[in-house]
Amino acid sequence: MTKADVISQIAEQTGIDKADVQETVEAFFQVVKNSMANGENIYVRGFGSFVNKKRARKVARNISQNTAIVIDEHYVPAFKPSKVFVEKVKASVKDSE
Repeated sequence: MTKADVISQIAEQTGIDKADVQETVEAFFQVVKNSMANGENIYVRGFGSFVNKKRARKVARNISQNTAIVIDEHYVPAFKPSKVFVEKVKASVKDSE
């Protein structure tokens, strides 16, 4: 499912114009990106959490040049689904099998 599919489905379910739904969805994604870039986590009850995970400093190998590379500690975005979300997906996958 693409972002356009999501926008279409929301517009159908709510009766709101597609352009307004698209603007809202884009604004949501922008807020998520900006908040996480500023180090803030986002918690959506019943859906999940968008969190920044810290990756420790490590030494990696460049095999082609046979050299060591130091990768500094950094943060990566991650999504942790809520228990309600996980249970719903588990139940729906069992039904479809």
